[in-house]
Amino acid sequence: MSEPQKVAERPKGAPPTASSVDGYFKISERGSTFAREVRGGFATFFTMAYILVLNPIILGSAKDKFGHQLDSVQLVTATALVAAVMTIIMGVGGNLPLALAAGLGLNAVVAFQIAPLMSWDDAMGLVVLEGLLICVLVVTGLREAIMHAIPAPLKAAIGVGIGLFIAFIGFVDAGFVSRIPDAANTTVPVQLGGTGTLSGWPIVVFCLGVLLTIGLLARKVRGAILISIVTMTLLALVINSVADVKSWGLTTPAWPDKIADTPDFGLIGHFSLFGAFGETTVITVVLLIFTLILSDFFDTMGTVVGISAEAGLLDEEGKVPNLGRVLLIDGAAAVAGGASSSSSATSFIESAAGVGEGARTGFANLVTGGLFACALFLTPILTIVPMQAAAPALVAVGFLMMTQVKHIDWDKYEIAIPAFLTIAVMPFTYSITNGIGAGFLAYVLIKAVLGKAKEVHWLLWGTSALFLIYFAIDPIEQLFGTK
Repeated sequence: MSEPQKVAERPKGAPPTASSVDGYFKISERGSTFAREVRGGFATFFTMAYILVLNPIILGSAKDKFGHQLDSVQLVTATALVAAVMTIIMGVGGNLPLALAAGLGLNAVVAFQIAPLMSWDDAMGLVVLEGLLICVLVVTGLREAIMHAIPAPLKAAIGVGIGLFIAFIGFVDAGFVSRIPDAANTTVPVQLGGTGTLSGWPIVVFCLGVLLTIGLLARKVRGAILISIVTMTLLALVINSVADVKSWGLTTPAWPDKIADTPDFGLIGHFSLFGAFGETTVITVVLLIFTLILSDFFDTMGTVVGISAEAGLLDEEGKVPNLGRVLLIDGAAAVAGGASSSSSATSFIESAAGVGEGARTGFANLVTGGLFACALFLTPILTIVPMQAAAPALVAVGFLMMTQVKHIDWDKYEIAIPAFLTIAVMPFTYSITNGIGAGFLAYVLIKAVLGKAKEVHWLLWGTSALFLIYFAIDPIEQLFGTK
């Protein structure tokens, strides 16, 4: 990603035309052509289409407080619908080659952190609330205040921690790593495979998928993740047809009776806006919403600025065109994701693939969004992908998020220690919220010990106080006799 202040040189395109479409999207003005926009739209779709497979697997593999699971077919429909609609709206309203879909990391928070505490409807209601609050933050101008409250290295640490958490989920769900039962009387909590060794054809598919993915990423092949998922799914189909495989887990790779089918919109509108407050404590609900906002809001800011810089669209002051409108649409995407039960939708950094193919305007989004709309009818194909074929993508995304670690000054302990705790606590406790809380508390404590308390923004002090209550909720409940 380019530095936010850097304004990339715009390619020279065809001379301006009288086309109303060209004029609206400023295609010629931005040095692009219709061919480049179409090519860029295709590139973005094929680079991020893996979300149609991964989002249903991540959300579909989790259970809510009552043991209910979301239907994978309905999840594919919901994921494709939100991606199609919000990507087109971003193109028309924001005029940036910036596609949106269910955010990786955000869906992990919903699936493994929020859903176990309440029903799916309540969990998705929190996602809707998160999106509405982001919209309020944008409209009221509080965005700058929040941006300045959290140190940049700590933001980077949050991204790294989420990346490791996602990678760990991939290893576990593929069966590459498994939990050792307590009956084993061992101090080692996890092990290689199911018995300390790797065995079975599904693990072979996963391992080959990891090797293929990292090889394609190393060669900077566009669509590397999607290519790996498709290739490994085809291999799994062949293996399943000729070998005796006892279990593939949640999804068995078997060719469907039909390739296309009518979309199932059964999850649309299934959310409860305030139901979560009746399932858990108010402080827990507040912290969960805060976690979603933090994960979504800052990632979006970096993505928007980075994509705009790569496209050469930043002005002389390094500002993004139509930034307020773009952020508002992104917030609305989170609302749409929650309302459709597909988790919070956000801007995708994979949009850089389209920019690399020449996209400079929102017209490319019409192509990308149109392709997502076509995917609505291809659910049978998208639901044959086993976790072993999709999990390598989680490992790859974990690596990509891990690269943010370079933005942390490890020689400066007052930020390095909080950053380390943020990164370590997330995967080790299987909780993104715990990692953020540990990092925030360590940061304000160290600043206070060093006599630099005034350097900590009041918003960070307030948030840390909430996290302190969150970690101490059990003794507090006992103290007040509420438990």
